[in-house]
Amino acid sequence: MTIFKWQYLHPRFWPSWLGLLFMRLSIYLPIRLQLGAGRLLSSIMTPFMGARKHIARRNLELCFPELSKEQRQKLLDDNFRTMGMMLIETALSWWASDTCLQNRVQYKGVHYLESALEKGKGVILLTGHFTSMELGGRLIMLKQPCYVMFRHLKNELFNTAMMNARTYHSEGIVLRDDPRAMVRALRKNKVVWYAPDQDFGRKLSVFATFFGMTAATVPATARIVKMSGAAVIPFTPIRENDGSYTLTLGEAITDFPSGDDVNDAQSINDLLEKEIRKAPEQYLWIHRRFKTQPEGEKASLYK
Repeated sequence: MTIFKWQYLHPRFWPSWLGLLFMRLSIYLPIRLQLGAGRLLSSIMTPFMGARKHIARRNLELCFPELSKEQRQKLLDDNFRTMGMMLIETALSWWASDTCLQNRVQYKGVHYLESALEKGKGVILLTGHFTSMELGGRLIMLKQPCYVMFRHLKNELFNTAMMNARTYHSEGIVLRDDPRAMVRALRKNKVVWYAPDQDFGRKLSVFATFFGMTAATVPATARIVKMSGAAVIPFTPIRENDGSYTLTLGEAITDFPSGDDVNDAQSINDLLEKEIRKAPEQYLWIHRRFKTQPEGEKASLYK
């Protein structure tokens, strides 16, 4: 598949082409050098991410008040070192061979997915925005074909590259703003990879707690399950210290949906929080997860 379009020859895309070239070459490095390149990228990008680092630091203050200042600082530093691997992991997810990836992954709980599919109602693979999420999606598709959710990127060239890669490796693309397409896939007993853990504003959300904080939470998961009858399986990708990956699938959520949007949103947040606490340094804390607050409450948590 090609990502070339004539407009991408414009000079404003040249840095993006250099980034894609680096990514493409990085998949041929030995694992040890990939990890080293990730650490190098982290040291290069961190000085230019002051605003994002402030957001991450504030999120850690809000979510881990029990930690000391020194412990949170270490968690923040570890988190940014982890993010340095994201470009390389994205490259692996787009271009690495199946054989290469199969040698770097172990799976836990795949039988939960297999059992859910036997019921014939489809499966939502529920995950959060972990730093290894992109590669995790490719790795689970080595075991089971999936549909993937897609949200358009601002960078047109990277958007095209990601769309092409996800289309090539997956059963199909479901746009974030088209939940009916997701329901159609589930009704055909397909698996859909889905991460509903970001703040999409007051209009699309209900309020539930997340790490003890009030968080705008999309109720779409429960509504989609109600329409399709799909099972919801938690799915967590974790990078190990040696550069291998562990993909853990859990038992399907029971008594869901309950019929109460807030209770159901709380169930999803509780599940995600439990998984994030297993490796908090590998979660993407740079998003303003708590930017939307209920009417009348303080909304400037990131000043």
